[in-house]
Amino acid sequence: MIFDIDFTNMHYTLRQLEVFLAAAHTENITRAAEQLSMSQSAASSALKDLEQQFSIQLFDRIGKRLQINELGRALRPQAQALLDQAIALEQGFRRHDQVGELNIGATLTIGNYLAVDIMAEFINRYPAAKVQLNVANTATISQQVLNFDLDIGLIEGELHHPDLDVTRWREDEMQIFCSANHPLANKTQLSDADLLGAQWILREAGSGTRQAFDRAVNELLPELNIRLELQHTEAIKRAVETGLGIGCLSTLSLQTAFESGRLVPLTAPNRDFKRYFYFILHRQKYRSEGILRWLELCEQS
Repeated sequence: MIFDIDFTNMHYTLRQLEVFLAAAHTENITRAAEQLSMSQSAASSALKDLEQQFSIQLFDRIGKRLQINELGRALRPQAQALLDQAIALEQGFRRHDQVGELNIGATLTIGNYLAVDIMAEFINRYPAAKVQLNVANTATISQQVLNFDLDIGLIEGELHHPDLDVTRWREDEMQIFCSANHPLANKTQLSDADLLGAQWILREAGSGTRQAFDRAVNELLPELNIRLELQHTEAIKRAVETGLGIGCLSTLSLQTAFESGRLVPLTAPNRDFKRYFYFILHRQKYRSEGILRWLELCEQS
C-alpha cells in the first residue's frame, strides 16, 4: 500500500508535540517549559504555532492555567504514541540503550513486596536502564496510566476502562488477622457474628485491597464496624498489633509478622478472599522495548 504523504512538508515537529504533551501534563506553559528545559517564550511559541498551523485550539485558557479541551484529549494519546516511537527509534539508532527510561506504577502491596525485587533484577539485566517506581493506590495508578504519566501500572484491584488494556498477572490471597492478645486470636473459625462484632482497621476506598475485602464480605458491609481506614499497610499492621481492631491484608504483607508471633491469622471459611494482580497499559501506549522486557520479567517472577 502506498500512502500519498509529503513528509517534506510535515506541518508539525516532535518538539511541538513535546510541548503539547508537557502542557497537558502540567496545565501551565511555564512549568511545561521548565520540564523541557526551554524558555517560556519558546514553549509558548511552539504550542501557538502548532495550533495556528491547523487552525485548531487544543486548550482552554483559564488565566495562566491551560485546561486541555475535547480535541486535545482526543489527540493526546496519538501524540504520546508517536513521540514514544520516535524515542524508541532514536535508541535503536544509537544501539547502546534500547531499554531506556521506564516509569512504573504499583499499588502498595505490589510496590512494597514484589516490584522492588523485580526492579532490582531488571536493572541487573539492563544496567543502562533508568527505572522509576511510583507507589499509590489502584485509583491513583490507573489515572496516571490514563494520563501517560506512567508507562505501565501493576495493580491489585479489578478495573474496567475503555482506554486501558487490563491483563491478569498472578493470583493473591487476602488474610484476616489480629493481635496475639485479641479475644478472637484462639478462635479456629470466624462466624458472620464474629465479623460483625469486631472492630476493623482497613485500607481506604479506592485501593485494590479494600475492593477485594468489600467483595468478600459484601452483604455484611452495611453493618460492619469500621473503626479506622488507613492508606498504608504497615500502619494497619501496627494498629492491629496494638489491639485497636482486626484487619485484612494480602498474605504477602503478613508473613514476617505471623512468623514472629506478633500477629495471628484468622479463618473465615465461608468467605472467598482470593484475588488477582493485573498489568494495566493505555491502549494507545507504544509498547517499547523496555515495557516488553519488564512484562516478560514480571511473568517470570
